[in-house]
Amino acid sequence: MDMLEGNRKSHVEHGALYFWTATINGWKHLMSEDTMKMEVIQSLQWLVHRKLITVYAFVIMPNHLHLIWRVNANNGRESPQGSLLKFTAHQFRKILYNTNQEALKAYEVVANNKSHEFWQRDSLAVLLYNRPFLLQKITYIHNNPVAKHWQLSESPEAYRFSSASFYETGIDEFGILTHIGDAY
Repeated sequence: MDMLEGNRKSHVEHGALYFWTATINGWKHLMSEDTMKMEVIQSLQWLVHRKLITVYAFVIMPNHLHLIWRVNANNGRESPQGSLLKFTAHQFRKILYNTNQEALKAYEVVANNKSHEFWQRDSLAVLLYNRPFLLQKITYIHNNPVAKHWQLSESPEAYRFSSASFYETGIDEFGILTHIGDAY
């Protein structure tokens, strides 16, 4: 298995199953609008269709996203998680530049390689070492939108930007999911 992120908390190995979380810089609610969530979906679609990742569960929240996934291969020299974060950051910048330049200012940084930073550094990757832990994380992901502090939908299945309805109906609206039963 290839190591992709050194000893950081975002470290993942090819072929292993992970619960992975990426958070918007400053916990801002950048992904409240469906337009922004769709940028994440499109990036996941691109990575899945190229077989660089396998996604088993997901939720896109206003300020973070959770995935249960397997990283299969790099995107050239770049990790799939790096590609996901880089692509979405470019898209977020483009959208805000065209629609809300004032909001774009909240993500400005002084750096040699970028002018804006949308994602917090060092995403969290937790190795899913057994089936009960995996199922616990799927339940957590699916219940995130109905949690008391969010209340984004009446039920987990009613929240569009989650895999909960896929596990209820078998319908994968975005074409990115593999059933968790196929993971083991």
